[in-house]
Amino acid sequence: MVISVKEKTCKVCRAKFISLKPLQAVCGLRCAQSYAWRVKTKTEVDQAKAERKEIRAKRESIKTRSQWIKEAQIAFNSYIRERDKDKPCISCGVPLEKGQIGGGFDCGHFRSVGSAPHLRFGNHAELNAHGQCKRCNRYLSGNAIDYRIRLVGRIGVSSVERLEADNEPRKWSIDELKEIISTYRKKTRELKNANE
Repeated sequence: MVISVKEKTCKVCRAKFISLKPLQAVCGLRCAQSYAWRVKTKTEVDQAKAERKEIRAKRESIKTRSQWIKEAQIAFNSYIRERDKDKPCISCGVPLEKGQIGGGFDCGHFRSVGSAPHLRFGNHAELNAHGQCKRCNRYLSGNAIDYRIRLVGRIGVSSVERLEADNEPRKWSIDELKEIISTYRKKTRELKNANE
């Protein structure tokens, strides 16, 4: 009986060795123990990933509509901040600083989310939201008069008047909210990639 001898590279230490068995992957006992641990760890990692994916799916299935709205608002606001990061504050004209603690500036809505929830996010709402310094947005309640003056300069009188006249209520379904989230996350990624 002829035994086939073949030179292989050890999967652990990368040393050359003579393989006496057809499925032998390592050179010796120490490398075999290490290789077995790596294989086990890889299997455990795959199981952990599957478990996390299952948990994420369960969490998403029990989310309320208001939680989806909140997530969509976060994605939309992030897009507006990325879009307007090189522009001045829409209300006071101060340059927006991204590097400050807490982000430096906000996504300020001309018609507030409380008074016009139908303009909180979406394609039409992009005209309603602009980068705004925290001072104007939070401490001056949006600084609405100066906001309108600079908004007219940025998007035009007719667009501002359309925003002011838009009172059509909108109620998004959960599927529409998921679509809004994915759309604005994608738009944000594209802007970041384009700016790099």
